Amino acid sequence: MMEWLPPSIQHNLDLVLPLMLDRGLNIVGAIVILILGYWLSGKARHAVHFLIRRAPHSDAMLESFFGSIAAYAVMIFTLLAVLAKFGVQTTSLIAMIGAAGLAVGLALQGTLSNVAAGVMLLIFRPFHAGHYVEVGGIAGTVKQLTLFTTELATADNVQIIVPNGSVWGQAVKNYSYHPTRRTELTFRIDYTADPIKAMDELKTIIEADKRILKLPAPVVAVTALSDISVDLLLRIWTSAGDMEPVKFDLLQLARVKFDEAGIAVPTLPHMIRVDGTEREA
Repeated sequence: MMEWLPPSIQHNLDLVLPLMLDRGLNIVGAIVILILGYWLSGKARHAVHFLIRRAPHSDAMLESFFGSIAAYAVMIFTLLAVLAKFGVQTTSLIAMIGAAGLAVGLALQGTLSNVAAGVMLLIFRPFHAGHYVEVGGIAGTVKQLTLFTTELATADNVQIIVPNGSVWGQAVKNYSYHPTRRTELTFRIDYTADPIKAMDELKTIIEADKRILKLPAPVVAVTALSDISVDLLLRIWTSAGDMEPVKFDLLQLARVKFDEAGIAVPTLPHMIRVDGTEREA
């Protein structure tokens, strides 16, 4: 085909073309392996999710954590297969990676501690996805637990990423762990008002609200006599999901009932400024 070329060029082409063909096939094979490995990593992730969902005590955090591990493991084997396709001795490479991993592990102790903390969180499971927790002064709903971080969403739907090491090393306050919650409200009435009548009004509100649990029994009592008011304590138990709505409704209804019954609430004395100082009017 190329008799018109000089003999020296023909000789070089005879040497280069088989090499180019071989390298080209290796490149194509490596691309195919990468695509197949990426596809298998996704399948491995979904397979782990499916198996965990069938377990009796599974949740979304377990799915995300072990699904990520499975996907990363498949991708590591895929990269080793690609290197082997180009003639790289993977045995010695694995030994080198192990030595390098030890050095990197020593340099990244904080990052690896986050992985270890994530494993401990999954074993002891102080919270689940969907629980409202407070960790180190940060409160929010748990969205997911990854290898390195825990994702929270605040009450106003702001994303917060907390390192797993910080979560495991702090006291965790889980507001959603128990099905019921206790709440306390303090109502202040004037000394001219009848405290017995005010407590009866609060008891009427409690009895009419079906969301308030009968056991433990609600408590209505006088707790303090301050300079300007008689303080009434209202202590009730509700389901965890009803606590906030019940609290808001009680505050509104108590104000209405007190007004209807003529129960006065204390007001701060009006202050006037005389000669640069504040005095009661």
